[in-house]
Amino acid sequence: MKEIPEMERPYEKCEQKGAGSLSDEELLAVLLRTGTHGENALSLARKILYYAGETGILGIHQFSIERLKSIKGIGKVKAIQLSCISELAKRLAKASYQDTLCFENPETVARYYMEDLRHEKQEMMKLLMLNTRARLIGETNISKGTVNASIITPRELFIEALQKNAVSIVIMHNHPSGDPTPSREDMLITKRILDAGALIGIELLDHIIIGNNCYISFREEGML
Repeated sequence: MKEIPEMERPYEKCEQKGAGSLSDEELLAVLLRTGTHGENALSLARKILYYAGETGILGIHQFSIERLKSIKGIGKVKAIQLSCISELAKRLAKASYQDTLCFENPETVARYYMEDLRHEKQEMMKLLMLNTRARLIGETNISKGTVNASIITPRELFIEALQKNAVSIVIMHNHPSGDPTPSREDMLITKRILDAGALIGIELLDHIIIGNNCYISFREEGML
C-alpha cells in the first residue's frame, strides 16, 4: 500500500470519511488487511471481485473456503475470514427483518429468508412449522437438489410437523435461476402437500418460491 497516497489508502480513507465512502474493493482490502508478496491488499481484493464475476461482491456468497483458497494470494486464514464475513452479512440481513416477520404476510417471510436461499446454487426446500398462534416453532431443510414430487413426499414432511405438534406449515424453496415463477413440479408438490395436510389436520398456509431478490407466494397469487 506504500505506493498509494496515504489519504487514498482504504484504512485511512475509512478512518477519515467512514466506511460508506469505500468502494467494494476498498472494503474487501480493509478486511483482508494485508496482501501477499508482490501484491497489496487492494490488488488482491480486485482479483477476488474479478473471480466473483458479473454479480460483483454478491458472488462471494457463492465461494466455498476451498474455492477461495484456489485464488492465488488467498490462504487458509483469509479464506476462513471471507467465509465468515459472508455468513455474517447473511445473518445481519436476516436479523434486520426479524421484528417484522409475520406468517400471515408472505412478503415478510420472503424477506426474512431471502439471504438464506437466494445464493444457493441448488434448489433447497425449507419446512416452517407453526403453532395455533401462527408462531414459528421449528424449521428444517427437507430437500437439497432438484425439488420434485418424486424426491419430496408429504410423508417425510408431515412426520416433522407432527413431531413438533404443528397446526400449520409453510413450505419455501429457491430457484437458482433467480426467476421464482412456479414450475409444473412446484404446482404438483403444492397440491399433494395441501391435500395430505387436509386429511391429517395440518394446514398448508403458503408455498413461497424465492428468486433473486424477488419471490412468488402461492397464497398471494390465489393458488392455494
